[in-house]
Amino acid sequence: MTQHVPTELGTKPIGKLLWQYSLPAIIAMVASSIYNIVDSIFVGQGLGDEAISGMAVASPFMNLSAAFGAMIGVGASTVISVRLGQGKYEEAQHILGNTISLNVILGIVFTLACLPFLDNILYLFGASDVTLPYARDYMLIILLGNMITHLYFGSNAILRSAGHPRSAMACTFLAIIVNCILDPLFIFVFKWGIQGVAWATIIAQAVAFCWQLRLFSRPTELLHLRRGIYRLRLDIVRQCLAIGLSPFLFNSCACLVVLLCNNKLLQYGGDMAIGAYGIVNRVVFLFVTVVMGLVQGMQPIVGYNWGARKNDRVFRVLRYGIIGATCITLTACLAGEFIPAPIIHIFGAGPELTQKAVRAFHFVVAAFPLVGAQMVIGNFFQSIGHAAKSIFLSVTRQMLFLVPLLSLLPKWWGLDGVWLSMPISDSISFVAAACMLAYMIRKIKRDEADWTAE
Repeated sequence: MTQHVPTELGTKPIGKLLWQYSLPAIIAMVASSIYNIVDSIFVGQGLGDEAISGMAVASPFMNLSAAFGAMIGVGASTVISVRLGQGKYEEAQHILGNTISLNVILGIVFTLACLPFLDNILYLFGASDVTLPYARDYMLIILLGNMITHLYFGSNAILRSAGHPRSAMACTFLAIIVNCILDPLFIFVFKWGIQGVAWATIIAQAVAFCWQLRLFSRPTELLHLRRGIYRLRLDIVRQCLAIGLSPFLFNSCACLVVLLCNNKLLQYGGDMAIGAYGIVNRVVFLFVTVVMGLVQGMQPIVGYNWGARKNDRVFRVLRYGIIGATCITLTACLAGEFIPAPIIHIFGAGPELTQKAVRAFHFVVAAFPLVGAQMVIGNFFQSIGHAAKSIFLSVTRQMLFLVPLLSLLPKWWGLDGVWLSMPISDSISFVAAACMLAYMIRKIKRDEADWTAE
């Protein structure tokens, strides 16, 4: 039997390789973001502005749940890429099995830990007595399907690292198509309300995960499901969690920041301000997902060539990634500054919600062109196994800079102070990331000179 080994990662021209791996990831991530936007559109059209605000409260909690799956999936896929570059194929196989076991365990534990305190958690995330019923009904179903969410996202990350970016994209599209079919059916035909949106999400992910299992069941693949790979190994768990801790902290910090933002927004602008932030966040996240697709495509290329000590190729990927990400986030900035109202109207928002969302849009994207480069730099450190640096960059923008600004600026400028804190923290964190990257590049080049001298 012939097994597929992705050796092209170390030989094919970087431009073509980055396009080959990033484009499917970008398409999949954008499509995934679009179907989140479609969820909001269906909710807004079918259930009203208060339901939109309820989903805005529930979304960061749902993202926190998914962050655990991302921690395992991204960590495992990074380690797999490096091991494939080193030619350690049997160890990569065991990482696949351990990833599935970890996702099952953490998925169940997270659900059992959160269900008894669901209302309290949602109040903490900014729910009011008006929006709590919507947020509760939505998150109850999401939590019950949490293990499926973990397995789906984790398996997709490994598919990309195993040299199958198109298969990972196809799985994402399958989930999106099923979700978009079920949304209107559950909301408008079955009259399940916001619970119908949640059921559509979980069922769609379950269908896609079944397809992933089929792909990983083929014995002709280098990475495939077989006996003896599911028993947890401490060394594998430690490596995956150490590297995956960076995206986990990034997502967790993002959830905590939304928690703080929602509470400040509720204090200074009410439920409609939270709804406005929810809409702007979903639109901005559409562009963030394009960058995320780009860095997901970069990750196996950087990891493989780093493992093979081909630093010239590593730097080329980094340079292309920064240029591409900056162009993407610049586009978001231009859209938010010049055509915010037409974008907001797509969600069926009322006059008050539209007014608040348009003003929020102007502030949120003011320094957004810098965000793309920072994301690429953080992913670069993660891909070469420098977890501590990646973790630091994950928390600087959101916790080290944004949290103090959220505490101070609203006292002086009210609701505008909440919006203003975001571009200021984006600017400061970019400077920190650029300085760390410059130092790291100099260090790598010094080490490379030492290797050559030996």
